[in-house]
Amino acid sequence: MSRPALRLARFSARGLVRDLRAADVRALFVALALAVAASTMIGFFLDRLDRGLTRQASQLLGGDLVLEQARPFDDALRAELEEAGLVLSDQIDMVSMVSFDDAFQPASLKVVDDRYPLYGAAEVDLGEGVKTLARGPAPGEVWLAPRLALLLGAQVGDRVRIGESELKVGGLVEREPDQSAGFGSFNPRLMMHIDDIGDTALVQDGSRVEFELLGAGPPDILETLTPLLERLRRDGVEVRDVRRDRPGLGNALERAERYLSLAGLAAVLLAGVAVAMSTRRYVDRHLDTAALLRCFGATQGELSRLFALQLLWLALAASLLGAALGLAGQAGLLALLTAFLPLELPPPGALPLWLGVFTALAVLVGFAGPTLLRLKKVSALKVLRRELDPLPASAWLVVAVASAVFGGLLWLYSGDLGLSVALLLGGLVMLVVLWGLGRLLLAGVLRLAARLPQGEGEAGLSQALRLGGAQLARRRTASLSQLLAFAVTFFAMAMIAMVRGDLLTTWQAQLPEETPNHFAINIQPHEREAFEAALGDAADARSALYPMVRGRITAINGETPRDVVPPESRGDNALRRELNLTWRETLPEGNRLVAGRWFDAPAEGGGDWFDEVAAEPGVATVPISLEDGLAERFGLGLGDTLTFTIGADEVVGEVQSLRDLDWDSFRPNFYVIFPPGVLERFSHSFITAFHLDAERRELTRELVRDFPGVTLLNVDAILAQVRELLTQVTRAVELVLAFVLLAGVSVLYAALTASRPVRAHESGLLRVFGAGNRLLSRVQGAEFAILGLASGLMGALLAELATAGLYVAWLDLAPRPHPWLWLALPLGGALAIGAIGHLLSRDLRRQAPAASLGLLGET
Repeated sequence: MSRPALRLARFSARGLVRDLRAADVRALFVALALAVAASTMIGFFLDRLDRGLTRQASQLLGGDLVLEQARPFDDALRAELEEAGLVLSDQIDMVSMVSFDDAFQPASLKVVDDRYPLYGAAEVDLGEGVKTLARGPAPGEVWLAPRLALLLGAQVGDRVRIGESELKVGGLVEREPDQSAGFGSFNPRLMMHIDDIGDTALVQDGSRVEFELLGAGPPDILETLTPLLERLRRDGVEVRDVRRDRPGLGNALERAERYLSLAGLAAVLLAGVAVAMSTRRYVDRHLDTAALLRCFGATQGELSRLFALQLLWLALAASLLGAALGLAGQAGLLALLTAFLPLELPPPGALPLWLGVFTALAVLVGFAGPTLLRLKKVSALKVLRRELDPLPASAWLVVAVASAVFGGLLWLYSGDLGLSVALLLGGLVMLVVLWGLGRLLLAGVLRLAARLPQGEGEAGLSQALRLGGAQLARRRTASLSQLLAFAVTFFAMAMIAMVRGDLLTTWQAQLPEETPNHFAINIQPHEREAFEAALGDAADARSALYPMVRGRITAINGETPRDVVPPESRGDNALRRELNLTWRETLPEGNRLVAGRWFDAPAEGGGDWFDEVAAEPGVATVPISLEDGLAERFGLGLGDTLTFTIGADEVVGEVQSLRDLDWDSFRPNFYVIFPPGVLERFSHSFITAFHLDAERRELTRELVRDFPGVTLLNVDAILAQVRELLTQVTRAVELVLAFVLLAGVSVLYAALTASRPVRAHESGLLRVFGAGNRLLSRVQGAEFAILGLASGLMGALLAELATAGLYVAWLDLAPRPHPWLWLALPLGGALAIGAIGHLLSRDLRRQAPAASLGLLGET
């Protein structure tokens, strides 16, 4: 660094130290620190969550890459994958009958090789307690799930029969490293070695077997295999990898993650507004200093560098404090959520820290840069002629630069360019609307205040309101700027608070006290009435008994499914397995029609599908209702047809309606629903869900005894974990809300600090003309209250519009009105701004008139 540059750096540092006594510099520092704290706290947490999910996905999937198809994989593909650097492991999945003595039970077979598992370890009871083993069963032995061992009456050391061979029970597998939670298979697990599968004679031509090829390798290896994986998907191979098939967090955590991102951006926006307000006061204070430096020979470039360095030191110091607060904040988030995340999170990385520092600098440049340029335009003659102030930066230039910077930050943090552009353009349009609305609203409020009666005494309330309104009217442009700043502040704070409240309401309604905690599966038709009678009044709440028929999609619009669906859905699991089909006369609970009509709704022109079939006996197409998510993945709509193969028969269904399902309801849900009179002729069973209180749990033993073929699943532990998860997510949301509220307070502080000299001058004038402290107190309070009332009304309007858009486009929530907001925000704004402004103006009321009037040059 050259000597002049070093001197300039030292001079700027000394100037900053002196400036720290000024309220506007303290406001700048607090705003930048809060922006960094909010962004780094959420960035640290989401970065750890993202890297943890990627790492844990490899274990839950069984590898970094999983390929699955109905036939063995050829050697050429294996060689290509191994040459790329993957370690491969073979696995076979199928369902078969397992027997021990006179007991028979269908089981889900998992056949593994010597390299299993590629990641993680299994927890197995080998007869001497549960042990953690990084291997599968040895050749000649099997591991049984405890439930399968109980059903068969087998113990460790017994021999069970599978196909044409008998194998020794080597252990009871308590947990598999690559088994994700869910109800995908209701048959208990049996694990065996791949060397023993040939002796069982289970794998024959036409057998329903799934062959899997698992691979593990360096983190970036999948990028090099992208063309190969796309080709395999087009060929019908199901491809799962850690980039696209990471474990899901569930709707609650996904919405919480989006809320955290939204809250972080709101805090950054509020901090930016505070920076803009504080910078204006900072520049006004330094105009005389800049003029003196010009007299001493400083060039415009040197002035720009001097003040830019001052703010750079301030930004770096604020970044250090904000990063420390952010690190502590993410530790708090982690403490609230870590016990309920499906993984162990890695240590925090450095990227969020650098993003936080970048955020501080970007906010400083975007929200303060245009205003700061005013300093370099100051004339040396201002030392003699105080009226020679440089023209302030254009308001639209400040807005344009700040919007561009905030839009870039929005894109950086959301990763969605389309969403960022839409929000930015929408925000700019709304700002223009608010500017016009603010002018009208402010004019109306001031006109109302001017028409108030004179009132009794010098300190009457009506007189205070009239004088406060008159002061706002005299500096209408500055008042409008403050009004918009306060409105944006109230909007951001109200939006985050409303989203938080609506999220909590949605989560609480998601799992009421009588949420079903038991599932009953495989209820046979002849057991239906007896099972319902056995449940009787013991179940507090239960779903209907839904019939289930297994069917596979074999054609879409008369063509092979993989030739019709989009390329990314050709390996979809719904095309590779049998679906649970049901029939229903009425729309099931928790389902909502989003397109079309239900079966019992008459078509236009009268009649229904029964009449059409009766009139044309040769027509085999029947109406069906399809889940809208499946329809979207397959590119289907109303009028499309799906052919289902059920046993040896085919049934063709035409999509008559699309349904939105509540997958979090703990009730039976179905992708496809038929009308009555179509599937009854096929073999079927029934499923239901019901709630049992703790004192009625003895009923489950009676049901197992009286209905041995019925599978009962107790999901109480899952429900308790989900409820506790929602409680902890709520606390995390409230922690982030506190940062947004602090950022909002920083805006109020910065705005009120920026107008301090003007208010001091006005107070001095009123004191000169005989106003007492009581009148000054009421006038200032009335002025701030009028600003708060008007900005609260504008903030309520903006919050209602913004939340409605966010709910539909981003958070997947139903928009809802908030009538209380229109009362709470204006009144709360009047009280909050009135109280804070009155408190900050307390020392001005104590100053002598001469001291207050001396501040005129600082305006």
